[in-house]
Amino acid sequence: MVCFVSSEQTSQTSSKRQHIVETAYRLFRQDGFHATGIDRIIAEAQVAKMTMYRHFPSKEGLIVEVLDERFRRFEEQLDRMAALSKQPEGMIDDIIGWYGRWFNRADFNGCLFAHALAEYSSPGHPVFEAAVRQKESLRRRMAEILAKLMSGAQAEATSIAILMLVEGATLMAEMGQGDKAIDAARKVASDIVAAGRRT
Repeated sequence: MVCFVSSEQTSQTSSKRQHIVETAYRLFRQDGFHATGIDRIIAEAQVAKMTMYRHFPSKEGLIVEVLDERFRRFEEQLDRMAALSKQPEGMIDDIIGWYGRWFNRADFNGCLFAHALAEYSSPGHPVFEAAVRQKESLRRRMAEILAKLMSGAQAEATSIAILMLVEGATLMAEMGQGDKAIDAARKVASDIVAAGRRT
């Protein structure tokens, strides 16, 4: 006997899964990963325990899905900015500017990926790897932009330095000093890029 799944059923399943992911994201962002239990996510999402475990057999799997979802959204925003085809220096400044706008959002609560690395610090753990993917993807994106201005080796080194700047600025934003931090990050990044072009 062949069972057919209607497009409506597929849509409902996808919607339910997305609702769980969004609920978990909100709770993880507010309270952290270890402090947020599966039972609380089930209660907040108002889904049956069976529904939760059908979509996400483990809490770590749900965390990875939340991180991957945030990663996809971040990449889409950066892709839209890149489509404006600015000069490389402007593209780097746009990335830093994105962080500045994020710091001023009412729901800013630090970097979920950095928090994941702090709570799951063992290399090889799926959550650790998901967080590293986002950081490394951003670094690679900046290195590719910078390679239009300087040698490949210099672009790699400069991309690491700028990633360190935005990570440090994010920490300072958690301390309530986001505007000051992003202004400093922009200036230092500009100086680093200019120095890289001269070498």
